[in-house]
Amino acid sequence: MTHVIDLQDVSWRRQQKTILTDINWSVEKGEHWAVLGLNGSGKTSLLNIVTGYSWPTVGHARILDKPFGQVDIRELRKSIGWVSSSLQERFKASERAEDIVVSGKFASIGLSYEAPTPSDFDKAFHIMEQMRCRHLAGRTYQTCSQGERQKLLIARGLMASPELLLLDEPTSGLDFIAREELLSAIQELIKQDDAPTIIFVTHHIEEVLPEFSHTLLLKDGTIFAKGVSQDVLATGSLSRFFDRPVHVEWHHERPWLSLR
Repeated sequence: MTHVIDLQDVSWRRQQKTILTDINWSVEKGEHWAVLGLNGSGKTSLLNIVTGYSWPTVGHARILDKPFGQVDIRELRKSIGWVSSSLQERFKASERAEDIVVSGKFASIGLSYEAPTPSDFDKAFHIMEQMRCRHLAGRTYQTCSQGERQKLLIARGLMASPELLLLDEPTSGLDFIAREELLSAIQELIKQDDAPTIIFVTHHIEEVLPEFSHTLLLKDGTIFAKGVSQDVLATGSLSRFFDRPVHVEWHHERPWLSLR
């Protein structure tokens, strides 16, 4: 496999409105990307295309070397993990932390109708250790903080050993400490030999970790810029992107934005 994501001339319309226009984007194996854009820029719509929940109105999509139109999308999704803060609301308050993680194997919400094996739980505990949330085992979902819940959801996303992991604004609603703890756990995940390709979606550039070698800027449903993160996340580029003067400072290989 050479391209994890390969979108060529992709546009997507919904109810006579064009949401995405002329998207050309390739992600190669071994790369990890950040996707940045303001609210309404089309970030989630782009993820819907990648996962096959939306079909390009125009253009071609090839995910994990599987071309749309020649692959069973349901089977393809088994190799893709998708984590978003909205997923938190779907779990019962009484659900155990490890059950939430194991449910990722079955792509289910909880384990009401599934029959996990002891080895499933062993794998879940190992992943929870990787995500620094092993101590949550036995705890109910309602007793976990927002940051702890996000770690559990990422662990859940890893349960099926995906080749591609989409993190859709995973730090939403977290305070500074919880955010940095989650970002640190993601850094450790990326360093694992068997780590999936990660697409990290955000609208905060300071969340672009050194491990995200490439960045895509999405604006009004089109690609404004893409490429090596340090080139894309530069003062001039972002001033044009935000339509106002901004300044970018890099500290510890992370970009920090301020208004001029």
